[in-house]
This record gives sequence, C-alpha cells and structure tokens, in this order.
Amino acid sequence: MTTRIAFTGDFCPIGRLDGPVREGEALDLFPGIPEFFQSCDLVVMDLECPLTDAGDPITKTGPHLRGAPMAAELLKNLGCGLVATANNHFMDFGWRGAQATYAALEKQGIGWVGSGGSMADAARYRLVERNGLKLAFLNMTETEWSTTYGEEPGCCPIDYPTALRKISNAREAADFVFVILHGGHEHYALPSPRMQRQFRFMIDAGADAVIGHHTHVISGYERYRGKPIFYSLGNFCIDDSSRRNSRWNQGLILVLEVADGKPIGFSLHPVLQNDVTPGTRLLAEDERLPILARVEELAKTISNEEALAAAFSDFCRAKVSVARSQIQPYRNRVLLALHRRGLLPSLIGRKKRQLLAALCQCESHREVLLYALREHPTTSNRPQPE
Repeated sequence: MTTRIAFTGDFCPIGRLDGPVREGEALDLFPGIPEFFQSCDLVVMDLECPLTDAGDPITKTGPHLRGAPMAAELLKNLGCGLVATANNHFMDFGWRGAQATYAALEKQGIGWVGSGGSMADAARYRLVERNGLKLAFLNMTETEWSTTYGEEPGCCPIDYPTALRKISNAREAADFVFVILHGGHEHYALPSPRMQRQFRFMIDAGADAVIGHHTHVISGYERYRGKPIFYSLGNFCIDDSSRRNSRWNQGLILVLEVADGKPIGFSLHPVLQNDVTPGTRLLAEDERLPILARVEELAKTISNEEALAAAFSDFCRAKVSVARSQIQPYRNRVLLALHRRGLLPSLIGRKKRQLLAALCQCESHREVLLYALREHPTTSNRPQPE
C-alpha cells in the first residue's frame, strides 16, 4: 500500500489573511486545497511564525512575524497534521509566543517538530504512523535569532553531530526518515554548493528524503544515492503587499509516495498564493507547465556541480557592494588609536552589532560576506537564476 505525504513551503497567515482568520472565514481563501489534501495520508507544513497574541518581540534583525492563534483551526481545516517550526521567525515573540502556539496546535490535534524548551527538546524527531508505516520527521534551521544550543528555548539548528545522531536514532525506530531543512539565500532559486553538501549529508546520515524551504522562491531537486532532495518549495501562504505578480507568489506542494521495498516516488503541484487575490489556489494545467519546466531547468543546474558553483559565484558577485557596505564604517590606524584611547565614540551601535551578528552567525549570510571579503567584484555575462 502506498502512503502519500504532502509537504508545503512557508505558511504565515498575515496581511490580508489576518482578518478572515480571526473571523473564522479564511478557509474560503484556499479553494480546492482541502480537497487535494484529503487525497494524502499526512500533510506537513512549514509554520513560518508563532500563532500568538502573547509575548514580546525578541532582539533580532529583520521583521517580527506572527499570526492569530485561530490560524491553528485553519491549519486543521486545511488538513494539516504536522508543522515544522525550526525557522528564523518561529521564536519572534519569545518562549511565551512559542508556548501559546503549541497550545493552539495541541487544541486542534496538530503535532509539531523542530523547536522546544531546550536544544535536546528541539532536536527530537516526531514519529507518525500511517497505513502501518512508521514515519519519522526531523526539522532544523540555519543559525539565526531563533536557534538554541543549550538549555534555552528555541529552534533546532543545523548541527551535523546532532543530525547524525538523531537521524540514526530515528532510523532504528521508523520505516522512513524525512529531514526538513530551513535555510538558503532568499530570492535565489538555487542552493549554494555548501547547501548541496549539507542536504546530501542528511542522506548520507540515513535520511530517505530531504525537503527545504526559506528562500521564498521555488527551487529544483535531485536524486542523491537514489534518495530525493528538494531544495525549496517556495511560499505556500505569506501575504506581502510589496510583492505581487512575482515568483514570491508561487509555491509547490510536494507529494511523496512511500511504500515498503520501493523507491520513493513524488509529484509536484504548483500553487499561486497571495497575488492580486489573497489566499492560495492550485494552478490549472496551462498555468502549471511553465513553472514545472523551470523546476526541471533548475534541476539540470543542480545536477552539474560546476554549473551550480558558477551560478552561485555570479549571485555572490552581485551582492559584493551590499555585503561590504554592511560592515562599514571605514577605519584607519589613526581613528582606531583614538577610539581605543576613548577619544572617539564607537560608530558601531546596537543595531549595527545586531546586523554584524546576523551576518556572522547565519550560514547563508556568512558565505556571501566571506565571498565579498575575499573577492574583487567583476562583471559577468552569465544569466542570473531567478
């Protein structure tokens, strides 16, 4: 018997979704989606924000996102059974916000994975049984303001020793192990070579499939050692008034088909989300074809390590001026000596320190910064992946 597991990209019910969610009328904004998910045995979504009206915003760079607690009921009505919470926004309103989210999810019978009251708690895998199969899910995110490495609450970071140990433990308890990773370069449709090694490591460690999101655009996929890797499913539902009629508004629903003794099969189902009309809908056949063709083109680049490295160099080269400006002000020996003697104030204030911390601690930010520090900007005629 084949078991069908659906995965979506980022879900964050903000903007034009907030009012309908609070009024219990948001399901109408997802035409055909609940019916589609009914054909699946389990639906797994990336919950890109806490569902809470409680908690205080944490210290971080970037926006603080949260959805209404009533969105948990919307998730249930859509057919969601499990949410991935290891991402860069789930802890935006601290431990109180996370706890309120757990309570809202638990009330609707929805499980979660990827965060908790400590590193040990956040790193636990979630075991789900369907059709006699034991399915294990692990969820990790790149290091930003949400991650934990000890006894403090937070999201599970992408930590290789922990991943190896947890995947091995899940392998002993489950028939299939799925690793969900949140990371990459926003609005860039390909993984960096580092990310490819990172995703492949999870397969080497024993995972049966790896599913990614965070970039807010659709990426490609590959089979590595016979196991599928999907680098980004794009957005499932995030309303942003500054983004209309763009690739931000496209996403993929991934359906994995698993059965004992057989290779994992899959299908990709494009959606349009929060463009002119709020909400998410499955695309018609004629609308799907260009998106699926683009996914295949991205997959060709991903399968060619040299082409993938060249594309990422072009991406970094285009970011050099921005990356260098982020680590200014200019310094020289005279000004530095005066500052050390207390004759000049520090030009790096609190917000600048936060920015520098973000650039250094996040794997994707750091690799662009290192490129900018090591390389001289040059021009290139190679087309940029979108």
